[in-house]
Amino acid sequence: MRRERNARIIATLGPASSSVETILALFEAGADVFRFNFSHGTHEDHKARYDVVREVERKVGRPIGILADLQGPKLRVGVFAAGRIVLQTGSEFVFDRDSTPGDDTRVCLPHPELFEVVEAGQSLLLDDGKLRLRVLDSNGSQIRTEVVVGGPLSDRKGVNVPDAVLPIPVLTEKDRRDLDFALSLGVEFVALSFVQRGEDLKEAREIIGDRALLMTKLEKPQALDHLDDIVRLSDSVMVARGDLGVELPPEQVPSAAKRILRACREHGKPSIVATQMLESMIAAPTPTRAEASDVAGAVYDGADAVMLSAESASGSYPVQAVSMMDRIIREVEGDPLYRALIDAQHPVAKPTAADAICSALRGVADTIGAAATVTYTSSGKTSMRAARERPTARIVGVTPSLDTARRLAFVWGVHATVVDDISSVPDMVTVACKVAHEEGFAKPGESIVITAGMPFGTSGSTNLLRIATVEV
Repeated sequence: MRRERNARIIATLGPASSSVETILALFEAGADVFRFNFSHGTHEDHKARYDVVREVERKVGRPIGILADLQGPKLRVGVFAAGRIVLQTGSEFVFDRDSTPGDDTRVCLPHPELFEVVEAGQSLLLDDGKLRLRVLDSNGSQIRTEVVVGGPLSDRKGVNVPDAVLPIPVLTEKDRRDLDFALSLGVEFVALSFVQRGEDLKEAREIIGDRALLMTKLEKPQALDHLDDIVRLSDSVMVARGDLGVELPPEQVPSAAKRILRACREHGKPSIVATQMLESMIAAPTPTRAEASDVAGAVYDGADAVMLSAESASGSYPVQAVSMMDRIIREVEGDPLYRALIDAQHPVAKPTAADAICSALRGVADTIGAAATVTYTSSGKTSMRAARERPTARIVGVTPSLDTARRLAFVWGVHATVVDDISSVPDMVTVACKVAHEEGFAKPGESIVITAGMPFGTSGSTNLLRIATVEV
């Protein structure tokens, strides 16, 4: 089975999509990767879904990627004596460290680190930005605010602090437990929430090692000030427009997303656009035209993947949502403007052997009209660097590692295939031609372009380029 498109689809699993039948239908409709949201569900729930995904993988004979998305340090207010209050615009409201249930004048904020960093004039956003408060003054025990935009507020609603860098660890105790569990399952990617600086990735990177790849979710405006550093230190990046859209003015989110996608392309890191992509399909069998345009815009901008959240996890039409996303992507990629835009965004090759080879790979493939490009890779890096070039010919990622093949399910244009180890260039050419033909990418007599690293099996050694003719 091969996809007739380059951009990937990530579908979140949840109550609406846990059975073998539904997950198989999601894959057949176009899902390449399944996301496990550790903000919801138990470890037992995730283990059951993991086993189902691997069962589906065996049924379809194609590698499927799994993303474990950690909750991160979500900030929340305490509880209210009445369970719910209404904040009046223009009134004063106090956050303190007293655990006594709150009222319409005060509430506990169980995050002591905030009291030292917020300053007068800064904003606090409550309940996904529905309420906005301006800080009047703050000390070690109280934050006094004025309500700028009021409304109802209930127990444990979220708090966003868009104007301050928060001195809080990216990994909570819950995240550490979830991370250990996800790694024990064998997931391919781990997504880290609320990253603000490159150094925030250090602890997770040390725990994960080479057991999975690290995906950074960009949700904080402060992260944009350290964008190049964060992208460079990540294996992949998600434009998480939910929280980012709470803390940034809505009109700034599109340009921020485009800036992130450009940085990912520049560094050769897979990029994912997420949140509210087909939101209306949670309850309706078709999306709005604006949502279809939103998905298309992410594909035109060169995203490696687009993601469904509640649409596939808890919505009434999970399979239809994936199918719709698949059709939108294929329609965009069939538009001549798409190729013109992708080529216009082409980054300059970096002065490395891998970049030189992969840049030449694209040029040679275009010049000779190659039916496919074949990348031999042990870690996946060669295929990812080739994908950065966005070649016209499809990329067949050949690897001896099933783990690597699953990781490549996230990457633009890569059709990953697991083969036995090779030990010589003639073997490499033979296997490349055989795979390209059997997987339906090249016919007898057509040319393919092959890249690999010598010696074989050495990660990061891409240094070989070869043209071959398929003979079967």
